Amino acid sequence: MRVCMIGTGYVSLVTGASLAGIGHHVICVDNNVAKVALMQSGKSPIFEPRWLSPT
Repeated sequence: MRVCMIGTGYVSLVTGASLAGIGHHVICVDNNVAKVALMQSGKSPIFEPRWLSPT
């Protein structure tokens, strides 16, 4: 499935990352330049502890 997330807040970013993690093609779009730059550098603007542990 191809998915486009508008905004990269907590809900959309976690949803997009989760969908990408199970093999879907996800694009996230945001108008916050600082947040986009942070993600392009490989860092996340939010913390989700379940991303770090396999369940």
